[in-house]
Amino acid sequence: MIILNGGSSSGKSGIVRCLQAVLPDPWLAFGCDSFVDAMPAKMQASHEGIVFAADGEVSVGADFRALEAAWMEGVVAMARAGARVIIDDVFLGGAASQKRWQRALGGLDVLWVGVRCESAVAAGREVARGDRIQGMAASQTDAVHEGVLYDLEVDTTHTESLVCARTVAAHVS
Repeated sequence: MIILNGGSSSGKSGIVRCLQAVLPDPWLAFGCDSFVDAMPAKMQASHEGIVFAADGEVSVGADFRALEAAWMEGVVAMARAGARVIIDDVFLGGAASQKRWQRALGGLDVLWVGVRCESAVAAGREVARGDRIQGMAASQTDAVHEGVLYDLEVDTTHTESLVCARTVAAHVS
């Protein structure tokens, strides 16, 4: 299993697509965006679910955490069943988010990858994407990495996704 963590618009999704292209075996990809999209609409604007503030701040509640725990267990079950899995995540809680994954993983082998990008570059990508609240990238740039331990870090500020993916692929056993 490979888990990529980085702030919004840091380049994780591009790296994931490139990883799927360069790794010799088939890998499934799942991300926090697809998890949020799978939630009922009423949870996407609820303090018990997930709230995206006008300034880009993101907060989550108890219902979100309960579904997230079940989602993590399901993803890990696929990996235990033999699927190769890449996760694209945003550790809003820094080290606490990594600990939630570690509990679900229960000792399963994982490559932890930090995806970094300078705040101004990520903010520019955020504007260009048009599907993110402005301010989200800047607020997450450093916070998602606080206390998180990685096997490998890549920086997409000036490095293309394919180059980063090849760096990650070289560490996959």
